[in-house]
Amino acid sequence: MLILKTLSLEPMHGFGIARRMEQVSRGVFKVNPGSLLTALQRLERAGWLDAEWRRTENARRAKFYSLTRTGRRQLESETADWARRASAIARLLKAEV
Repeated sequence: MLILKTLSLEPMHGFGIARRMEQVSRGVFKVNPGSLLTALQRLERAGWLDAEWRRTENARRAKFYSLTRTGRRQLESETADWARRASAIARLLKAEV
C-alpha cells in the first residue's frame, strides 16, 4: 500500500521511492533496496505498476514505475481496508474495563 501511495504522486525510480517513503515517514520506514526491488517486481506482475527505462536527473539510466488504472483501484481498496482496521485497533486500545 505504501509503495502504491508513493507512486500515486508521480512516477519514480526505486531509489526515489525509498527516499520519499523515508522522508514522508520522518525516518520511521527505512526501505531495504533488495526488498523494494522484489516488491516492485511483484506489483508489476500483478498489473498494478507499469515500468519504463528513463534517464534520472543525474543522467543515469533507471527503471521508473507508475501506477496503472488497476493499481489505483488497488490503492483505494487497500486504503479503505487500512482505515477500517486502524479504526478497529483504536477502539480496542480505548476500551476500558
